[in-house]
Order: sequence, then C-alpha cells, then structure tokens
Amino acid sequence: MKLIQTVKRRMGTEDKKAPARAGDPVAKSKAATSTTKAATAKPAAESSSFAALPKLREAPPGERAELFRRKMEVCAVVFDFHNDSNQREKEAKRQTLLEIVEYVNNTRNCFNEALMQDVVCMVGSNIFRALQTRNKDPLAFSDPEDDEPSLERAWPHLQIVYEFFLRFVVSNDVDPKIAKRFVDQNFMLKLLELFDSEDP
Repeated sequence: MKLIQTVKRRMGTEDKKAPARAGDPVAKSKAATSTTKAATAKPAAESSSFAALPKLREAPPGERAELFRRKMEVCAVVFDFHNDSNQREKEAKRQTLLEIVEYVNNTRNCFNEALMQDVVCMVGSNIFRALQTRNKDPLAFSDPEDDEPSLERAWPHLQIVYEFFLRFVVSNDVDPKIAKRFVDQNFMLKLLELFDSEDP
C-alpha cells in the first residue's frame, strides 16, 4: 500500500491529505530513484495550488510546519522554460520559493526530521536534470575569465532552490546524523554531477 501511495504521490495524483511518512524506507528509496523524473506542470491545477496556500507569516504558528511542507510539495513541480507558457505559474512558484527561503532564514527549528524527506525531494526534483551539452571547439583558445556562464532558462527557480538547500545544509536545526539518512550517497553523486554544469 505504501508503495502505491508513493508512486501516486510522485505522479501527482495522490490526495494531499495522505502523504507517505518521512521515515518510510519505501518512500525514501522511491524518492532517491525518481527525483530526476520531474513532474510536468498542469496550468490550471498548479496555479490554484500556489494560490490556495496562504502566506507562511500569516498562518497560525501551530499550522506553519504543515504549510511549509505543502509549499515544498508544490515547489517540486518543474516547469518547462523552453516555451513561454505558464508564466503566471512560474512566477507563483518563484515567489513561493522566495517565501520559503525567507521563512527558513527567520524561523528557528523549521527543519525537523519529519520535513527532511520533503526538503530532499523538492531540491532533487528541481536541480537534478539533463545538463546542456557544451559545444566548444577544443582547439580554440579560451580565456576562462572572459567566458560568461550560459545560465539555463530555469535559472530564476534553480538559483533560489540552491539558496534554500544551502540554508538547509548550514542550519543549526539539522542534525547531520539524521540528515545523512535523507541526503544519501545517491543524492550526493547526482549533486557532484552538477559540477559539470554551468550553474554558478
């Protein structure tokens, strides 16, 4: 049953009220193997997903952790930046990403063990992607200081996700022994592959 729920959640069809538990080993293994299979955006549904969630600072303190988790869940949706569709949804996601970065900057104890799987899933679904191939002539002289990095079209979202992940890594709320269970070897290998990208 847990496996079916995890697969449905990855496909975006599971009811939001019954998410897989963070400590579920099946959910962890499925999340680790499927973070590169990013969900594609559905314009009407995603627009309402972002709009339906209230601002974190306006929510009652007792409801903020669950709201934070739900915002990370909707931010795991990856948009196609190679076309100009879904502009409103892309901007809504960017604003939501900025909001959760601000939240973790200003809130103590916002990263607990129950949320770590959601953090890793959201970060992984956004940053792990097929990298652009570099078509440079190996014989041409190139000065590294003159070369401008060619930013991906999705950089407005990627930059904020990297910032969020940095805040997670350096947070005093995160126990490294617990985080190791979620930021596992598979995640780290995929992260190291990104060093071949032109992300600054």
